[in-house]
Amino acid sequence: MPWGPFYEQRVYNRRRDIHAVFGGQQQGGICTPSQHPVIIVFTGSSGEQHGYADGWSPEGVFRYFGEGQVGDMVFERGNRAIRDHLVNGKDLLVFQTRGREGVRFLGQFECAGYSTESAPDREGNQRSAIVFELIPADASDKPAEADDQPIVEVELEVDLTGLRTRALEAARSTPQVAGAAARRSLYQRSAIVRRYVLARAAGVCESCNEPAPFITLQGEPYLEPHHTRRLSDGGPDDPRFVGAVCPDCHREIHHGQHGRAKNEALIETISRKEAVTGA
Repeated sequence: MPWGPFYEQRVYNRRRDIHAVFGGQQQGGICTPSQHPVIIVFTGSSGEQHGYADGWSPEGVFRYFGEGQVGDMVFERGNRAIRDHLVNGKDLLVFQTRGREGVRFLGQFECAGYSTESAPDREGNQRSAIVFELIPADASDKPAEADDQPIVEVELEVDLTGLRTRALEAARSTPQVAGAAARRSLYQRSAIVRRYVLARAAGVCESCNEPAPFITLQGEPYLEPHHTRRLSDGGPDDPRFVGAVCPDCHREIHHGQHGRAKNEALIETISRKEAVTGA
């Protein structure tokens, strides 16, 4: 799945193709550009000298160790940026360092949770290390096939305010979970946010103000969630910045000549609705 100029498994020059375009820190494993809605992380073999290494778990989760060379890892700077990237409306990109060859784009991921474990720091002392549970973005809108526990369906609520409260709580929390539980948690969070956004739209596109084009097999008006602050549309986000739009408006926002203006208008519409709902 491509993200902007990057295609999965292709190799890029970190300085020329990434920092020259997006800026951000040119050293270290976590890059947080200030002018772009993206967090860029680099994984490689350097952590192995400290007794740990990033990599895939059997559940299909990429375990990424946070930053901090001495003492316990804490949620500051890059670590906080990864944990909060969804609610901050920033895409999370992962590149694998390949030495002189460059960096290989592994894809867009989402932080589904985190865990802590004991690992040596740069000086050889044991400390608490943060391990982020990262899931490919295109897998966040469906349960993992390997999960052995059912997804808990989001019950329908009549009260829109109640749905909104649940959506805000879900979007703003990154739980301390790992493995299959992290995958389930991300899917459930996404479902809660989407349920509220679709209920807020009440069957009418929040962009063109026309009724949904058809009714689904579940008997609901068909509208698509659109993340107004992000380049992609995967995973949960702050529901105040997610719109429910018809397929035509969705495609026009992403690919149309006037897509940017249409997106800005949608942001204004959502803002007015949220001012009323959240009052």
